[in-house]
Amino acid sequence: MSDVTRSAVLRPDRRARRRQETMEEILDIAEDVMGEEGVNGLTLAEVARRLGVQPPSLYKYFDSLMAVYDALFRRGQAAHLQAMRTAMQRAPRGLGALQAGLAASGRWCLANRALAQLLFWRPVPRFEPSADSMAPSRDMVELQRGALADAVAAGQLGAGADSDEAVFAVSILVSGAIGQAIANEPELAWGDGRFSPLLARLVDALTVLYPPGDRVIAAPRRR
Repeated sequence: MSDVTRSAVLRPDRRARRRQETMEEILDIAEDVMGEEGVNGLTLAEVARRLGVQPPSLYKYFDSLMAVYDALFRRGQAAHLQAMRTAMQRAPRGLGALQAGLAASGRWCLANRALAQLLFWRPVPRFEPSADSMAPSRDMVELQRGALADAVAAGQLGAGADSDEAVFAVSILVSGAIGQAIANEPELAWGDGRFSPLLARLVDALTVLYPPGDRVIAAPRRR
């Protein structure tokens, strides 16, 4: 390959790398702004000021404020999913994995409070994540559903726990514990304080909702 050809091949790669690095820097700054001003306090003007450019320059990378939120949502969901997956892979299958994954979720949310609000609450009225950005969230639900199915197979929970309803129940339990911890004890480590230690006991309560050995009882149909 000649020097001219090699240069022509490398230039787009370098430009693409620089573009990606700038986009990541924009997202880092945006996350800092959300942490200081609230998730709904993010503005392109403030991001541009901290980046040292004029606001129109940002449109080369993101075409709107909602696009920045979407990229933050996607990045946050991917990081949260990885934290849960890693913890669950290291734990015994079934309820052990579920407990480990939810604890990892809690630790991640406390360490990334602004992103957690964007991911799991609705602090920005007009923001709707794209389908691509929602993909890691769907994978997270499947992780939890798999752990519940393993718990049923191991006789830790009744057959009804292998269901959408059980996934919804887990979601309610974890969102309540994390929401209370973030709102009332944001500076405490996960596992300390009044709220986060209760999550493990709440997950144990799944054995009351879905007692081992119970058959599946169909939910009443809505009229």
